[in-house]
Amino acid sequence: MIRIILGVATIILSVSTQTVFAETEEEEMQRMQQQLNQGVMDQPFFAEQPEKVDAYIKEAMKNNIKPLEYQGRNWRRGYTCRDLLRYSWREYRDCRYYRHYHGRYYPYPHY
Repeated sequence: MIRIILGVATIILSVSTQTVFAETEEEEMQRMQQQLNQGVMDQPFFAEQPEKVDAYIKEAMKNNIKPLEYQGRNWRRGYTCRDLLRYSWREYRDCRYYRHYHGRYYPYPHY
């Protein structure tokens, strides 16, 4: 009888300990997620800055500046100007101006 009681007590203690650890682990995961979120929010955001691009395009059109053909290495088949933003804001801006001026994207490289 004592063995049965001890066995039941051990099971109850084990289950309650696992519940406490599970809650503690869940709280720990939430805390870690909040720290990660805060770290992401603290980093500067590299935005498209459409107002600066539009001002650049307007000024270049006013001065009748013809955009150059793309000279970089990042332009790929299926890309849009937004894809260039990961490489360089200047390439993104120039692509937007090229598209505005010519009404099409850069020609694709011939590999």
